[in-house]
Amino acid sequence: MNENRLREGSFDVQGFIVPVSSISRNTMARVRLSICCFVICAFVVRAALANELPAWAPYQTQQDLVPPVEIIQAQFLQPQVCSNCDDPYCACDPYSNFSGAQQVHAAQPVGGLGLSSSQFTNAFTTVAPVNRVFELLPSDLIWHSFWASAKEPRTSGVAFNEFSDDLALLDVSLGGRTAIARNASRNQFGQWYGWELQIEGAALLRLNLDQNWDFDSADFRFGIPLILARNQVHWKIAYYHLSSHVGDEFLVRNPGFQRINFSRDVIVLGGDYFPVPQARLYGEVGYAFVTDGGSEPFEFQFGLDLAQPGPTGAAGTPFLALNGHLREEVDFGGNFVLQAGWLWRGQTGRVLRTGLHYYNGKSPQFEFFDSFEQQIGVGLWQEY
Repeated sequence: MNENRLREGSFDVQGFIVPVSSISRNTMARVRLSICCFVICAFVVRAALANELPAWAPYQTQQDLVPPVEIIQAQFLQPQVCSNCDDPYCACDPYSNFSGAQQVHAAQPVGGLGLSSSQFTNAFTTVAPVNRVFELLPSDLIWHSFWASAKEPRTSGVAFNEFSDDLALLDVSLGGRTAIARNASRNQFGQWYGWELQIEGAALLRLNLDQNWDFDSADFRFGIPLILARNQVHWKIAYYHLSSHVGDEFLVRNPGFQRINFSRDVIVLGGDYFPVPQARLYGEVGYAFVTDGGSEPFEFQFGLDLAQPGPTGAAGTPFLALNGHLREEVDFGGNFVLQAGWLWRGQTGRVLRTGLHYYNGKSPQFEFFDSFEQQIGVGLWQEY
């Protein structure tokens, strides 16, 4: 952002139009980056959806039980083949290697990628789960952060060029989410059924690489989500508080800048749906019952996370993530984010991603919420 034009109306163009003055700068660099992004995204989509690429698929000829067979309850050790499919990833939780479907198939070799939607349980039809188990501080999660959302809790760093004003910036997230209590189980298809209470939090920082890594601004977020899981559908009811702050070094460079006290306390209703294990479709609406500093009540968020399910091993797998975020304080403009690259997923569902990042719209740093930004860069994201 141009620091002496942070509040000018020339940036208030619904968050999706590049200012005319920026079009003439770095034209060839933008063309090259656009071509590169297009090729990588096409490659990622093809790889993530293809059945014929076993090197990228985290499936095994014989599944290993987690936990070991000797400590699994007898009700799980039924060696017959499921009447609906022969694939342990049929409609299962794509983040984890432990599923009821694996347990049902424990004594049988399995094969196939199980990508046909006809094999999947109707998300709105009850599938009898095994007995629910109450846990404090479980090691895995039912609900995960949206990959391409700029305001989700995670640990990450994204270095990018902000083309509207030709600035080199680094956005850093320091945070995450964890489950504190859960009463749930997986049904015979490996899908979660029950509820989970989480806590989340993050400090979302911006450093100015052109100014000796000066601290420009930060948003702080804390929330408490309650997750309700039913087969392929998960619902989220959550509260979060967010407040924005400008950095001391930014104020030293811009003594005439008038800071704002942007803050909001929000109730959120959201949900996600897995039409196939590779794809997560999601959406949510938030209503802020306390606002300040230009914040207004409503916001909407929606998007897609796409990658092969299950643990990836050292080879990893490609991913694609899209996100849109619309906010009332910018007349329901907002931003669009596209990320594509490579992903690694562990046994408990934790994800490490790296790849290209594209952002177009109103600033994700809400101290400058009415400023337009266009970002192209690279990122490293640790997801929970």
